[in-house]
Amino acid sequence: MAEIIAILNQKGGVGKTTTAINLAAYLARLKQRVLVIDLDPQGNATSGLGLSKADLAHGTHDVLLGHQPLHLVVQPAVFDGQIFVLPTGQSLATAEIDLINVPGREHALARALNDYVAQYDYILIDCPPSLSLLTVNALTAATSLIIPVQSEYYALEGLTQLLEIVQQVRSGLNPDLELLGVLMTMYDSRTTLSEQVKGNVAQYFGDKVFDTVVPRNVRLAEAPSHGKSIHDYDKWSKGARAYKALAKEVHKRSGGRSAHKA
Repeated sequence: MAEIIAILNQKGGVGKTTTAINLAAYLARLKQRVLVIDLDPQGNATSGLGLSKADLAHGTHDVLLGHQPLHLVVQPAVFDGQIFVLPTGQSLATAEIDLINVPGREHALARALNDYVAQYDYILIDCPPSLSLLTVNALTAATSLIIPVQSEYYALEGLTQLLEIVQQVRSGLNPDLELLGVLMTMYDSRTTLSEQVKGNVAQYFGDKVFDTVVPRNVRLAEAPSHGKSIHDYDKWSKGARAYKALAKEVHKRSGGRSAHKA
């Protein structure tokens, strides 16, 4: 059974998609079979994994509404045969409305995944920057959660609300959901602010904070525009070394599952 990890923070620009893409790339290098689900209507994970949003015949929207089975929509990532993508286009923006009258709408993603979780070692869900029905679907389907937190002044703002939603999902929809870890992103070791924010996050979350810290890195920002992971774009960069370390941490925390056997 796959470890299903929702990557979530309702604030935009904290590194959710960067984490989904590059964590997938380095888990694949650990011989893990990975599915990335693009659940953000912006579709940045789709393009960042080398797929053209304009050329999609079907996407996440069709799977959520039961119009297409997941296996017919999933595509391989351009740069790695161990990574697969459930891509999204502009149609996902209407999913909130389209799901309103669907019975058990909070479980739409979980239902879509049900027959396929045994085919992967990890399923990473790139969530939208909002606490929406799509986000609830991700949390209901997930076994665990990673929260990227930007190393800036308002880093903790909104996290209380996020954790309240997580607790509500645990109470009513998914009692097995666990916080796998909190990831510090865009960290600048030259500033006292980054260190202060890191200390505040550690005080709040304790040992749930990953040892790995993702630095502010130009190469990380450039890689998605080339449809590449940071490993394929610049594997010697600080960003690449950080996500390689993160993949090992995630693999260890999630039980270090063995490589997928077909």
